[in-house]
Amino acid sequence: MTPQQFLAQIKAGTTAPAYLFFGPEQYRRGVCRKMMIDKILPGELREDGLTRHDLDEVALRDVITDVGSYSLFATRRVVWVSSAEAAVPKGTAKDDDSPGHAALQAYLKNPNPDVTLVFDAQRLSFDSDDKAKMDRLLKFYGGVSNVVEFTPYTADEALKLAADLARKASLKMGPAVLESLVASLGNDAARIANELEKLALYTGGQREVTEEDISLLAPDARSTTIFALVNAIGRGDRAKSLDLMETLVRDGEYLPLALTLIASQFRLALTAKEENLRTPQQLQAYCAKLGIQVWFSRVQQVFQTVGAYTKPRLEQAMLELYKADKALRDRSPDDRLVMENLVLALTRK
Repeated sequence: MTPQQFLAQIKAGTTAPAYLFFGPEQYRRGVCRKMMIDKILPGELREDGLTRHDLDEVALRDVITDVGSYSLFATRRVVWVSSAEAAVPKGTAKDDDSPGHAALQAYLKNPNPDVTLVFDAQRLSFDSDDKAKMDRLLKFYGGVSNVVEFTPYTADEALKLAADLARKASLKMGPAVLESLVASLGNDAARIANELEKLALYTGGQREVTEEDISLLAPDARSTTIFALVNAIGRGDRAKSLDLMETLVRDGEYLPLALTLIASQFRLALTAKEENLRTPQQLQAYCAKLGIQVWFSRVQQVFQTVGAYTKPRLEQAMLELYKADKALRDRSPDDRLVMENLVLALTRK
């Protein structure tokens, strides 16, 4: 079941006796949790009706005992059980050997009609390293037929969410700035929502949000400065480029990452020249044919570089980028000196 399907079920007023929430994504989980509690326990019912347990601190069998009992104070209850992974037997131990598993299976055959039980497992990811543990978790909670998967946002989903949240908050953000924020936060929807809320409070919606605002308010998103550096070099703006380079050095940013993004910008610009691509739309379509996803505002920035550099200068730029990459791989490179020399070479008139 997807989070959207779960929300539709809750809106329709049809709730299951038990759910398993699993996966690392936090934003959709928070939306689902809030809607469920608001729907089942509106207003004053929440104080007596919401119970929280943590399986790192209490045994599953004790949780089932609580869930199976009838409350004297609440006609409806939501029992939220976090750290669901903690109940899964370790090593070669079998599920049937777990008293908690036996108690859960017995409860699910005759659940308390006044209780909605939610097991929350968010420590495991969907990558190959956690697959065996994820399979074990799903097997242990196999009696819970309503399973909601919280997969991470894709880049497109995260950007759409960010645009929607910015619009609702009346934030004035250009596409490039918004994309920089999303990319620098690794498409993490919960962090994106948090940073946009901070930006809304900081600017009051009265002016355009800049990359400098993001760097100031979102210290975890310092790579936005890298995007600004890439754009400044792409425009041939030497003064701005050196200023941004100084900021990266002062903040202890990983300079090889900046080199990678600069190289990508110039490589795309050279491709546009070689393929005679005259518009951002043509470059985006060309990349799509190669299976490369590039946001439109990104190709617009690339075309700033296309307009600022001739083909011979772009070819020379690729050579300078190669030299810088090789220099950064030396045994004891001075990263700052290497990158400053690169900026000077790329912005030479």
